Amino acid sequence: MPRPISKLAEGWWDFTTLDPHLLADAAALTARDLEQLARPGFEVRFYDTVEEFYCAEALEYISAWRRATPDNPVGVCGPIGPTEQLPLVARMVNALGLDLRNAHFWGMDEWVIGGKPMGEDHPLSFARCDRQLCFDRIDPKLAMPVANIHFPNRDLAAYSATYDSVRCALMQGGQGEVKHWAFNDPFPRTGAYADSPPSVAEFRKLKARVVKLHPITLMQNARTSGGGNIALIPGNAATVGPHETWKAERVSIWHPGHHDNGFGTRLTALMISKRIMDSAVPMSLLADHPNVAFSYLRPGLSDVSVEMH
Repeated sequence: MPRPISKLAEGWWDFTTLDPHLLADAAALTARDLEQLARPGFEVRFYDTVEEFYCAEALEYISAWRRATPDNPVGVCGPIGPTEQLPLVARMVNALGLDLRNAHFWGMDEWVIGGKPMGEDHPLSFARCDRQLCFDRIDPKLAMPVANIHFPNRDLAAYSATYDSVRCALMQGGQGEVKHWAFNDPFPRTGAYADSPPSVAEFRKLKARVVKLHPITLMQNARTSGGGNIALIPGNAATVGPHETWKAERVSIWHPGHHDNGFGTRLTALMISKRIMDSAVPMSLLADHPNVAFSYLRPGLSDVSVEMH
């Protein structure tokens, strides 16, 4: 049978084109059910307070960077969203006196306007945000060399190649409402993908690239970064791909509750746990990564129930 047409954007693939029975199963999961979805290669963690949640997220950076040596440089690929952990990372580096000379950092993505990556002079720039919230706050005596900070805002082939020369101990991020990590959005429902989305194998081969963003991604970023003014949000972005993601030793996804909703974070956990992979739900492809963790802020995990407002 043909797959359903998206309820969100008819010209696109997304999670609303999945089997309705799978969507219903996800909606019925309790917090206890989510914990029981853990399996070898997929860890599920809960935190009870905002402070504990973001401190734990920041500590992942510290734990990875402490492993870096001159002969074994180690890096972290990090997001813009969540961002609350970034000032905490800088504070921890300074408090510990952690020398970052052998550490590396990859930014996950950057907006693209008119075919060119957004400059750091733009208030929406992800690179600008990383610098202002984290790297500019680190003691210059401990600072990471400029050459060790990699943003996908110039040569994407060179950006991708750095994952072969430096060990990526951690790729950390959040989950978008369209169920992406970074900007690995579902594809438009056109051409070769008019009747079915790309195969898992095809999607897994995608490298760092410039992507066209799903309308839901544009709406989410307008909500989280622009006060709802969607006219501010570019329609394209450069992003790290699955190709680079599978070079990371660990992929850690953080769910504070205000990026994707309670239904969405249940759905992807269920699909990863049960190894149900579908490129209409890009996050589900992480089922095939050997070391994935989902971290939930317990108060942020909303119920999936009817509540009129």
